[in-house]
Amino acid sequence: MDITTGEPLFSSKDKYDAGCGWPSFTKPIATEVVNYKKDSSHGMNRVEVRSRAGEAHLGHVFEDGPRDKGGLRYCINGASLRFIPYDKMDEEGYGEFKKYVK
Repeated sequence: MDITTGEPLFSSKDKYDAGCGWPSFTKPIATEVVNYKKDSSHGMNRVEVRSRAGEAHLGHVFEDGPRDKGGLRYCINGASLRFIPYDKMDEEGYGEFKKYVK
């Protein structure tokens, strides 16, 4: 969930260990929950990922992810996310999103 707005962004089902030290996902929970912005800072050409609702910086997306899952790696700042365990999703008001996790 977006730490600032509570909007669902990524599913732990799509999380994987990319070996980069950052939480990495193959895709957002839905295409419309994130926005993309060209980022040429620090002498690099990257694509920034921002939350739709809060317009907060989430991280970057790269084209070096698992090929069998679309080839994208969403490298996300863990501090921008709030993890809700599956068994707490109903209690926290996110029961309708259980289908994205299992």
